[in-house]
Amino acid sequence: MRTLLNLIWLVLAGFWLAVGYVIAGVICCVLIITIPFGIASFRIAGYALWPFGRTVVDRRTAGAGSVIGNVIWLIFAGWWLALGHLVTGIALLVTIIGIPLALANFKLIPISLLPLGKDIVPSDQPFATR
Repeated sequence: MRTLLNLIWLVLAGFWLAVGYVIAGVICCVLIITIPFGIASFRIAGYALWPFGRTVVDRRTAGAGSVIGNVIWLIFAGWWLALGHLVTGIALLVTIIGIPLALANFKLIPISLLPLGKDIVPSDQPFATR
């Protein structure tokens, strides 16, 4: 079932979301100081491409740098991304087929708000943090 949902997601929303996150990652990697944001954006792109069967967990080794980076990310990019996922999720709730896709959009909101200090792991290993 995960594979079927991921394929539907890929065609209807995932590809374009991933392209957007990759473009943002490339832009962030232009400057040295924003490379961590670019890496986080690439990580989210992979998650946005294939979200079913994976989950987000906190990285135990994340420190104060992640907190500061997340505040900067939240101010400049995070809330826009979260708002986009929220609006898209609400629009997908209109159809029965879109309900699981809407839930996947809602699942992307927390990592789009605060991506630093997070890991994306398979759902069957939610406690496998670094």
